[in-house]
Amino acid sequence: MALTARKAPRTPLRAYLEPAPLGAFLLGISSGFPLTLLLSTMSYWLSKIGIDKRTIGFAFALGTPYTLKFLWAPLIDGIALPILAPLLGQRRAWLWLVQGCLAIALIRLGSSDPLNHIAVFALWGVIVSFLSATQDIVIDAYRIETLTDAQLAQGTATNQVGYRTGNLLAGAGTIWLASTEGAGLGWPSAYAISALLVLPGMIASLWLGPGRHTAVREGFSLAAFGHFLQHSVVAPFVDFFQRPGAWLILLFVMTYKLGDAVGQNMLSPMVVAQGFSDTDFIAVNKLVGFWCLVIGSLIAGAMIARFGMTRLLFGAGIIMMGANLLFASVAATGHSVVLLTLAVATENLFAAISLTVFATYLAGLSNTAFTATQYALLSSVAAVARTFATTPSGYAATAFGWPGFYIFCATLGLPGLFFLWRMQRAGFVAESARQTGVDEDQSGHSRLSASASPAR
Repeated sequence: MALTARKAPRTPLRAYLEPAPLGAFLLGISSGFPLTLLLSTMSYWLSKIGIDKRTIGFAFALGTPYTLKFLWAPLIDGIALPILAPLLGQRRAWLWLVQGCLAIALIRLGSSDPLNHIAVFALWGVIVSFLSATQDIVIDAYRIETLTDAQLAQGTATNQVGYRTGNLLAGAGTIWLASTEGAGLGWPSAYAISALLVLPGMIASLWLGPGRHTAVREGFSLAAFGHFLQHSVVAPFVDFFQRPGAWLILLFVMTYKLGDAVGQNMLSPMVVAQGFSDTDFIAVNKLVGFWCLVIGSLIAGAMIARFGMTRLLFGAGIIMMGANLLFASVAATGHSVVLLTLAVATENLFAAISLTVFATYLAGLSNTAFTATQYALLSSVAAVARTFATTPSGYAATAFGWPGFYIFCATLGLPGLFFLWRMQRAGFVAESARQTGVDEDQSGHSRLSASASPAR
């Protein structure tokens, strides 16, 4: 009698170690580091050389491409790059091209002189932001396509851990490389070394395969261009906005992280103003915060199954409001490493939980026929709070003072909770991954056959 091999049971821990979730972790590193270099690390750099915090606040407008990336996301879905796409597949071709350009732009940004040539510095900042946002379009679509439904929660969690690892390396790592208290290499060399963080995502793409999506190639004609507009530009947005509660969902996505985003964008200037050293900043804000983010991201997948998305989003949102009040206490006391550690740990732990649940929710909303475009739309709306609402944050900090500013940030968490409550009452929040999306068999598959073909 022939013996059949028994497959090892799929335990929760084992699920994190499967190739696709591990690949999502590496993709997260490459996705997470550029924005940190562009915003958090850059604001620390500008604070150290004496740039006014109101100017630093408006520097966050460099993140504008993240709010507009849905405009060119259809190109990522609909255009196959010559030579590269046949060799690598649609997603990997775009990924490798964008990552090469991003590494070059980051090197040029680091070698700029913001104190004496702010216009050149801002130009390279915009270029980095555009390329980083484009990389996110590719990575988000590629990640969702390479994860099965059963892997989505764990893959989203490992991706968040990777994203925060990229944040840590680009934050604490770059500051340590540049600081006289660390390696003392200066900012140009620190940014050049950090640009190598594009490599983890490139390496992951070698074993994850080409993904499930390729562009339709019909030659250059008005008919082909019209087909592209209909199926790659119009159809994804029509598909989303035909869903019940689409506008309410967008209002929730826009406001849920508002208070947290405004407060965190001014954290570096506040830490410098309160007299914390580079070592304090690295040890508390980066290292303690990092491990809390890792723990929060890893437990979030299991917590979704245990408590459901709604409870986690409500609970994490309320506690993040409390974290802003802790930062107000840090500012009021003047200089307390213990209180700063408590505030950073609380904010990062529950921000990680909410972000993982939030990202899982957004992934579930994305029809696999239009992954890049629809996920870019949702994440662009979420980025509006981080960019436009946080741009005048330096003026708010000046007007309110640091304690009053963080109290103000706590109140900004209320609109997102209100819209979440309205969504729950209307039945627009699913409690597990993929339930928020459309019926894949009836909608996703049929549109996939109309607008794209499998890559393998």
